[in-house]
Parts: sequence; structure tokens; C-alpha cells
Amino acid sequence: MRFTSEQRLDDDVIEREFTLGEIPGVLWTPGSGPAPLILIGHPGGFHKRLPRVVARARHYAAEYGFAAAAIDAPGCGDRPRSAVDEQARADLRRAMQAGEPVDEILDAFIVPLVEKAVPEWRTTLDALLSLPEIGGSVGYDGMNAIGIRLAVVDPRISAAVFFGMGFVPDLLREEARRVTIPLQFLIQWDDEGNDRRTALDLFDTFGAKEKTLHANLGGHAGTPWFEVDDAARFFTRHLS
Repeated sequence: MRFTSEQRLDDDVIEREFTLGEIPGVLWTPGSGPAPLILIGHPGGFHKRLPRVVARARHYAAEYGFAAAAIDAPGCGDRPRSAVDEQARADLRRAMQAGEPVDEILDAFIVPLVEKAVPEWRTTLDALLSLPEIGGSVGYDGMNAIGIRLAVVDPRISAAVFFGMGFVPDLLREEARRVTIPLQFLIQWDDEGNDRRTALDLFDTFGAKEKTLHANLGGHAGTPWFEVDDAARFFTRHLS
């Protein structure tokens, strides 16, 4: 792991960009440590510096004393897109504009992304846990698909907060039965792009004995900010 920049922000959080082989990422740490770590996963195709990712990471570090990290998945953010990636995105845009079914296209895009991204998250986790400023348990905060696979294959993930309104391929829905860590699941009741019943069925599928459903009125991007504090309290219970 090579740190390429470092700055102390006005909330006393230390923000450092890093590279790990081909993986670019950002690490936020509180002023004192060692701190438990939260991995923040952003939606496929987006950037590790997506504003809501940065906001959650800084809040976790400044207000609750967690370290937080985000990376760019293959073909996302600062990483080059392959011809296959570009074609999948073009096919998705065309189908959505035409009002055609998109499940098959999303399945073909998301499953390979998960297959590539999860090993990279585990490699990143190896490197992060070797740092003296990070210690204790690890949580995952982010989208379903990558989080489901990561929670199944990596025993270091102790708790997770999933954003439930997003497409999850059937393969990963089956794997959700094997997710047994404590889980908090967020949905937007009026999400304009995702089916509420499908999200509720996924929540029911998880094998966790401790799982909590948080449902709020509003569209896809309308998750209330107080859910960040609820998530932080959830992680405090399970990672401290």
C-alpha cells in the first residue's frame, strides 16, 4: 500500500489517498487510534469520492471514532473501463430508454463485477489491518451485491449496513441465506427505480439472527441523514 496524499480536514479527520497495485482508494481516520474499520462500498460505476460516500466516512471518523475506507471497483471511478464494461452500460441505457426489461443485462454486469471486486476488497483489507492506526473489528456499509459476497467469504466482516433498494442477481440472493452477521437493512419505500417487494423478500432471505429493517418514505436518493447516525450506533454496538 502506497499513500499518495495526506491532509488533516477541518473536523480533525485525516484523509489519505492510496494505491494498492491497480486499486485506488481513500482512507479516513480519526485523530486517535487504533480504530475499528468500516468499509464503504459505493454503487457499481461510481467513484470512491461520491459525495455521500465521503460524507458518511467523515461522519463515522469525526463523530464516532471509526476509520473508514473506500476503493474504486474495476471499471469504476478512476479505473479504466473495458470494452465489455462500456457495452454493458450502453445496453443498459438503451433498454431503460426503451422501457425494456433490464434484469438480464444487470445480471451480466453485476455478477462479474462482484467476482472481481470482492477479492480486491479482501486484499485491501489485508493491507489496512496491518496499519497501526486500525484495530478491532470490521464492518461493511454499502450496496447489497458486493456486500453479500464479502460477508459470506470473509470472516473478518463482523456487521453490515446494506442499502436495500438495488438489483441483486439470483446467484447472490441465494448467497444471502449464508449471511449470518448482524445486519441493518435500509430501504426507501417509494423508490422509483426498484421494487419494494423484491427488497423485502431479500431482507427475509438473510440468514442473520439479528437483522433490522429501516424503511423511510421517499425516492431512491432520499435516505434521511439520521440513518447515518443510526448506522454508526449499530456499528458501535458490534465493532467496539
